[in-house]
Amino acid sequence: MESKKIKKGDFVEIDYTGKLKDDNSVFDTTLKEVAIASNLNKEADYKPVIICVGEGLLLPAIEEGLIGKNFGKFSFELQPDEAFGRKSGKLLKLVPIRVFKQQDIMPYPGLDVNIDGQYGIIRNVSGGRVIVDFNHPLSGRELSYKVEVKRFITNDKEKLDSILTGLGVPYNSCSVKEKNAMIVLNQDMPVDYKKLIDEKAKELVGINKVSYITKKKEEKPTSEQQK
Repeated sequence: MESKKIKKGDFVEIDYTGKLKDDNSVFDTTLKEVAIASNLNKEADYKPVIICVGEGLLLPAIEEGLIGKNFGKFSFELQPDEAFGRKSGKLLKLVPIRVFKQQDIMPYPGLDVNIDGQYGIIRNVSGGRVIVDFNHPLSGRELSYKVEVKRFITNDKEKLDSILTGLGVPYNSCSVKEKNAMIVLNQDMPVDYKKLIDEKAKELVGINKVSYITKKKEEKPTSEQQK
């Protein structure tokens, strides 16, 4: 087994489970059996994830805590300031009820909403005013994480896959040959977004050139179209 120690910029495959310290309930995991036992979304794709340490796929306190580690299982106890921050009264906002009616939304306490790109939770509805909490749902909470480092990633394609997944890139496949990458997108992307991918691929994987092909997903013909 390798004696290599994790450093910033390394790609590693991990499993993890995050819990709330006060009631020990699971809010996030890569393990299917844990998700099922915790009544999380059973339709989600639970599997180990590949991260580039220091790139922020996990909370910074966890990624920093992995530096210097090797293979194995590790525990992290996080205070709110190390996790999703403390609750701020400044993030409780009054929103006119007409904003919701314009979107055909009937506001009620506990409803998740998106206001101008900001996600929040409705806390109170009174008359024509709605109080929306834009704090992170886990703000103010102490968390505990169990993380297992399973292997170091040395394959450039796996590294590039990790970057694309982390950036939320809509792609079908990717390949790397002699430090040149080909990414097959399933929809067109802005030039600035492609530039970001190029920069990350070069900085983190050592890719010299990234080429793109766009192949939009074909819609299945309807019965009328087949006639």
